Amino acid sequence: MLGMTATEMYLTGNPGADALLASDPNALLLGMVLDQQVPMEKAFAGPAVIAERMGGRLDVRAIADADPDGFAALCAQRPAIHRFPAAMAKRVQATCRVLADRYDGSAANVWSDAADGSDLLARIAALPGFGAAKAPIFVALLGKQYGVQPPGWREAAGIYGEAGSHRSVADVVDRPSLELVRAAKKAAKAAARSSAG
Repeated sequence: MLGMTATEMYLTGNPGADALLASDPNALLLGMVLDQQVPMEKAFAGPAVIAERMGGRLDVRAIADADPDGFAALCAQRPAIHRFPAAMAKRVQATCRVLADRYDGSAANVWSDAADGSDLLARIAALPGFGAAKAPIFVALLGKQYGVQPPGWREAAGIYGEAGSHRSVADVVDRPSLELVRAAKKAAKAAARSSAG
């Protein structure tokens, strides 16, 4: 089934922010955009903070059409949505512009009619801020927690699509799984450092 939303998520530790992620595909996508060089909880809480500062609703068209300097200032208000609020404000606006122009203002339209996992991965990889590493993680998150499972989605997600793994945000469903993912990331960084040295 494609385009289903999750009933419950545990990505921020904040019930309101997690509820927004579970119910609003735009929030989930923008949380993934922000998930870079900050703790996962901070990144995925960002859409709820933006919504609150924009009158209580996450409106991708309003974000896309906002004055860039004004939106950057909104993102930089304390607490800032990211450690690099100006750069991430631009990326969020760019993503919202694509959603508004190509997907009728809804991230769900990015994946609702994907033919298969490869098609889904290609659509996500074409979005601003989704590179070779981030796109398969988001495919895994959609498949494991959002019910977006076109044929071949696990293969498209690569190692992140493996059942029972604890490699990424796709595998975080509670506090214990969050700790397992953190430990796996720490071990992967340590391994990368030792092989580089």
